[in-house]
Amino acid sequence: MERIYIGMGSNLAAPDQQLRSAIEALAQLPGTTVVGVSAFYQSDSLLPGQPRYTNAVAALNSSLAPLELLDALQAIENDQGRERLERWGPRTLDLDILLFGDRLIDEPRLKVPHYQMHLRAFVLYPLAELASAHFLLPDGQPLSHLLAACPFEGLERMSQN
Repeated sequence: MERIYIGMGSNLAAPDQQLRSAIEALAQLPGTTVVGVSAFYQSDSLLPGQPRYTNAVAALNSSLAPLELLDALQAIENDQGRERLERWGPRTLDLDILLFGDRLIDEPRLKVPHYQMHLRAFVLYPLAELASAHFLLPDGQPLSHLLAACPFEGLERMSQN
């Protein structure tokens, strides 16, 4: 079993409910237990003119291999109506593997740690709720350093999910 952190986001079709349904689906994955979920956060879209996103991070313990988990996450997205029409476009659900134990993964379909998580407050702050204050990324960098370089600006913490 490895500790895995999943970034979740939605800005279409009742985003809060999309995230709740995703959490339920994650809990049903074989060899997987959901061990924590951050509060929900709202943030502006990366592209102008889109609805605001609702984001969270889930912590899993899982025996699934990285690409098995990626396939399962994409199946959950598809089951919840995900359409891939434009990069960073509006979506019913986005599930990203942020961290997979202490692994550094560089495969055509999967880069872990997530290649842009250090730039995204809507990922780092929910992650910090689940990880310890002294949490180290697989490259040895403290999460606290990423948080210090990525202000909370533009985020709105919602009530606990």
